[in-house]
Amino acid sequence: MGRHTTRYPAEVRERAVRLVLDHRGDHASQWEAIGSVAAKIGCTAETLRRWVRQAERDSGVRPGVTSEDRDRIRTLERENRELRQANEILRKASAYFAQAELDRRYKP
Repeated sequence: MGRHTTRYPAEVRERAVRLVLDHRGDHASQWEAIGSVAAKIGCTAETLRRWVRQAERDSGVRPGVTSEDRDRIRTLERENRELRQANEILRKASAYFAQAELDRRYKP
């Protein structure tokens, strides 16, 4: 089963999360509030639940990795991957030129 991603603008996500948090008291549970708001904005309840959980992590209400930390980790992982590739290229180039130097020295 593949993932179907529909990107919602940040304003829509923020407004939906704010609606859930503001109307939490109007419903028996947070899940009911999420279901109600999700139906109004046209996304799935699970999508909105994930947005709410991330907003709670970002505000410090819920433990976990914040969006800022997640973005920083992604940047560092990308940088690490690029550095590993550069090191591999340099290692291969060094071996190639070392072999070429040895071949040049010992030819009659």
